[in-house]
Amino acid sequence: MKSFEEISLLYEISESLNQHMDMKKSLFKVLSVLSESLNLVRGIIFLINSETGEIRIEIAHGISEDTTRQIKYLPGEGIIGRVIQTGEPAIVPRISEEPLFLDKTQSRDIADGQGYSYICVPIKKDTRVVGAISADCPFEGKKSLEKGEKLLSVVAAMVAHHVINIENIRVEKEQLKTENIRLKSELENRYSFRNIIGNSNKMREVLQMISQVSSSSATVLIRGESGTGKELVANSVHYNSERNKKPFIKINCAAIPENLIESELFGHEKGAFTGASRLKRGKFEMADQGTIFLDEIGNMAISAQVKLLRVLQEKEFERVGGYKTIKSDVRIIAATNSNLEEMVQLGKFRDDLYFRLNVFPIYIPGLKMRKTDIILLADHFLEKYRKEHGKDIKRITTPAIDMMMEYHWPGNVRELENCIERSVILCNEGAIHSYHLPATLQTGIKSKTLPLSLEDAVAHLEKEILMDSLKNTKGNINKAARLIGITVRKFSYKAQKYGINYKDYR
Repeated sequence: MKSFEEISLLYEISESLNQHMDMKKSLFKVLSVLSESLNLVRGIIFLINSETGEIRIEIAHGISEDTTRQIKYLPGEGIIGRVIQTGEPAIVPRISEEPLFLDKTQSRDIADGQGYSYICVPIKKDTRVVGAISADCPFEGKKSLEKGEKLLSVVAAMVAHHVINIENIRVEKEQLKTENIRLKSELENRYSFRNIIGNSNKMREVLQMISQVSSSSATVLIRGESGTGKELVANSVHYNSERNKKPFIKINCAAIPENLIESELFGHEKGAFTGASRLKRGKFEMADQGTIFLDEIGNMAISAQVKLLRVLQEKEFERVGGYKTIKSDVRIIAATNSNLEEMVQLGKFRDDLYFRLNVFPIYIPGLKMRKTDIILLADHFLEKYRKEHGKDIKRITTPAIDMMMEYHWPGNVRELENCIERSVILCNEGAIHSYHLPATLQTGIKSKTLPLSLEDAVAHLEKEILMDSLKNTKGNINKAARLIGITVRKFSYKAQKYGINYKDYR
């Protein structure tokens, strides 16, 4: 073969490999090109199964697919197995004279063997062997075989690069798919309404409403003070709905400038305004079949409210600067801590949009309205942050709990969470005490809970230590005494003095 013909052949093979990301299609094209150019009778590409180590026929030219489908080789088995095991090519001048030739495909007869040679080269990149290419070609002398082996080795190197790239892409896709499934499962578990902390009557009502509305596609309006967990409720509604496999896109309407809110929600065409250098898909387009969470809906500009109303009513919109109508099936969950009714009266919020959003309102009560949930929430955050910060903190002491129960929590659950995290960071003991809590809680406690004298303060601390030791030892007075370094007799005396019954801790 002339050099320019070889270059032309290699170029055609390169084009074949780059044309398809489907491995079988690209490798079949390679064998077709080789067959036409080298006058091959048969050509086979073998690949190693990375999991089992078996050698399979990936694609064959001149042999039926039914014949090759069930054939497998092991490393070291026959010529093919030896080539793959050693990474060295093999040349058989005459097939009929080679005892290692297994002919598992049973596609060659004795007459073929007399007049045909066999070349097998490894498909490898650096030292990594991923398969082999074999070719049956007419016997035309030793030089012709050596030339064929060199050419086939170059082709094998090109194929190796292609195969390894596709395998890497496949592995990455599988990893991404697995990770995606794991993350979705984690989100569903994390935002299950069963994981919303609270057993007060008001929170039970909220949980019941989430349970009822999740299975529908109704628009939900979540109301409540800042820090009450409106976003957590929105997550729970989406991840417990039939749309949970589809996109869930969150937008804080207060964080987006008024002149950009329409572009952010509905997208824009190229050249729609200064700086619009390319087409941009909006959040509603991206969230098709899924859910959009519009936080701080009360801060949305009036101009954007008009378009939002149309999306709610007609499920369609146009991009900014565009004329094409885009259909989008999106469920809307909105949230606000604003008084929308008052805003409607003042003309700051459209009344028609208000009625459209207010299909299924859910009101999240402030923490001061559900004081019985404080202990549950505090324990939950303690468990979360003690693991996160690597602290061995087992509980919150009674005085600290009393202090938290007395506080009015203007920042609601968010403030309580920050309070517990701060306390966990400060605490180097087995329990969070009142002095670990922020100054805002220290000053907010009623005066009747504060000690009036040094003697009272000492007695108060002594009683707390006795109670702590009994709690940690489950009411075992002997262990409790050893824990705090006093005798059982002295422990019993002090317990009696403070009215502590060790049986209450069992």
